[in-house]
Order: sequence, then structure tokens, then C-alpha cells
Amino acid sequence: MFRIIKKSLKTGVVTGRHPEAGPAERPVAPEAKKKARPFRRSLTIREVDTGSCNACEMEMNALMNPVYDAERFGLHVAASPRHADALVVTGPVTVNMERALKDVYKATPDPKVVIALGDCAINCGVFKGSYAVTGPVERHIPVDVRIPGCPPRPAEILKALEELRESQHRTG
Repeated sequence: MFRIIKKSLKTGVVTGRHPEAGPAERPVAPEAKKKARPFRRSLTIREVDTGSCNACEMEMNALMNPVYDAERFGLHVAASPRHADALVVTGPVTVNMERALKDVYKATPDPKVVIALGDCAINCGVFKGSYAVTGPVERHIPVDVRIPGCPPRPAEILKALEELRESQHRTG
């Protein structure tokens, strides 16, 4: 027990302001910003895993922890696609998830924003060429925002989502 206390005293406080994202390409297209305009100051997202290794899901979950606290920016996670403004799709689309992805896309009300999160969703990543993969997300549904990385850090995800919402404050 003393060993754990000693280690925590040495480490110090590790929570606080979220780390800044490094320089990256602009993942948010101007068309996506126009589509996101009606959402004003909040954005409700529905996460869809189409066959990933779950690393991107872990990073998305980290957005809601006390370090990043994405709720303070008006980002919420919905349990149903019928209540979502945006779909965050992770992983390459597998044979078993192709139909489910299209059903979730149809169930999400218009206007909707589709976000491909991670290299696997964008170009199949390490799963490219697998017999179980039918292709990247863009082959099945239209994608508005691409956030590259394997997995992308929570700060990078947050930066892209903030950039998507920034246009709402200026234009809306």
C-alpha cells in the first residue's frame, strides 16, 4: 500500500486540461460544416463499430472522461441512431456489419454527418485485403469527415469535432 501511495505522490496530478492535438491535415470538409450548421451548439453522436480492433472506441470513450470532458462542448453520445445528429463509424466494414451499417444510416434523421474515425474506417488499415472486409466506410455510405490515426488521440478527435461545430457559431 505504501508503494502505491509513494508512486502516486511522485507522479503528481495527471488530470486537468486536455493535451493539445498536434498538427494534422484538415479532416473536416467545408460541405460537412454546412451540413452541421443546424445543430447549433450541441451535437449528438452515435458510435457504430463495423469490425474494428476497439482501439478507436477506447479513444472515443476517453472523450467523455474528466480529462477531456467533451460534454462541456455540447457533444453527447446517443444510445439510438434515431436521436443522433452524427454517426461516428470505426473499423472497416465487415461482411456481417454491412447491412447493419446501412440500416443505422437510414435510421439517423436528416441532416446527418458521417464521421470515419481511424485508418481502418478510412482505408481498411491493417485489415486491408482480409476475406471478411468489404471495404472502407465510404464504399457503403457517404462520409463527411475523416479523422486519421491508428487510433487517433482523443485530442485529435476533439479538435475535429470542435472544428465541425465552430462553423455553427460563426454562421449560425
